[in-house]
Amino acid sequence: MKKFEAVDYFNIIDLLNEEEKLVQVSVRTFVDAEVIPIIEEYYQEAKFPFQLIPKLAELGVFGMTLPEKYGCAGMNNLAYGLVNQELERGDSGLRSFMSVQSSLVMYPIFTFGSEEQKMKWLPKLANAEAIGCFGLTEPDYGSNPNGMIAKAEKVSGGFLLNGAKMWITNGSIADIAIVWAKLDGVVKGFIVEKGFKGFSAPEIKKKHSLRASITSELIFEDVFVPDGNLLPAANGLKAPLMCLNQARFSIAWGVTGSMLACYDSALEYAKTRIQFNKPIASYQLTQDKLVTMLTEITKTQLLNLQLAKLKDSGNIKHTQISLAKRNNVEKALEIARTAREIFGASGITSEYPIMRHANNLESVKTYEGTHEMHTLIIGEDITGLGAF
Repeated sequence: MKKFEAVDYFNIIDLLNEEEKLVQVSVRTFVDAEVIPIIEEYYQEAKFPFQLIPKLAELGVFGMTLPEKYGCAGMNNLAYGLVNQELERGDSGLRSFMSVQSSLVMYPIFTFGSEEQKMKWLPKLANAEAIGCFGLTEPDYGSNPNGMIAKAEKVSGGFLLNGAKMWITNGSIADIAIVWAKLDGVVKGFIVEKGFKGFSAPEIKKKHSLRASITSELIFEDVFVPDGNLLPAANGLKAPLMCLNQARFSIAWGVTGSMLACYDSALEYAKTRIQFNKPIASYQLTQDKLVTMLTEITKTQLLNLQLAKLKDSGNIKHTQISLAKRNNVEKALEIARTAREIFGASGITSEYPIMRHANNLESVKTYEGTHEMHTLIIGEDITGLGAF
């Protein structure tokens, strides 16, 4: 297998510190050695590569921006972004697993949880002793999460939870679920543990996308949740939306990895595929496609770099994350489709990663806010006029 060479046309590596470079190289090496050789098989068989979970934990990627006090790495958001990029170069499903564990499970416990909850769960989630999922989307409420019908009722010693969640990454294998439901009309967050009576998580099968990822429903039928499992600082819809901002940051960086995989494969193929007695890379139309792909990758890399710096400085706006997620996923899809054109018929086979990335990106474009919803979020920000 050809070793992946970093695509860095504007020498962005010169803007990274030594720790950030080390993180990127470590995860890139892991992806080359542990993910690329097996992921097509797992995708074809619609299985998740569970054996990679403890290895990811050893790399320290789960909740890596959280304090060392809780067993985490205490690193910056730029390093975390690079991890997402390198993992998605392997597969969106693997990056989604890590992103959910970090951004949608550990982040809300750290941000809205009690100290007791943090000490109980964060170290276990960091070392993969526990796996988590995030339940916000419902069968009838996706882009309009405030319409959720999942409800919690206060009872002696805790709450009774009823409702259902849909399209939940990691749901069927999770030890805990961060679940959002209305308590007296106000959105609250709950830690629902595997084994709670009335809680089930059937897996969603027959997917054409994210096949190397576990997607589930969450069903709650009079599930008793103890008082100690309420996230005390989570009040209102703003709390889960803050979590989604963390995940969207992960996506903006992650899909750059899928761009890199598709471009690198297409470039290598174009230089070796002979038609009319010369490589197709020597034709103007093919060069135009490759240059366009490289240009969009470079623009995305620079956008992500500034996004991470804004996040690390504490000056980031959620609309900036929306712009990055919206742009980067759209461009990643375009690059995957352009790469498929360069490959011709070979592009649809599992010998190359193109169709796998293209199919995965169809889901990534939809989850954590659709392309259209991010358009309206940004539109309202720049015009001052809501178009919902």
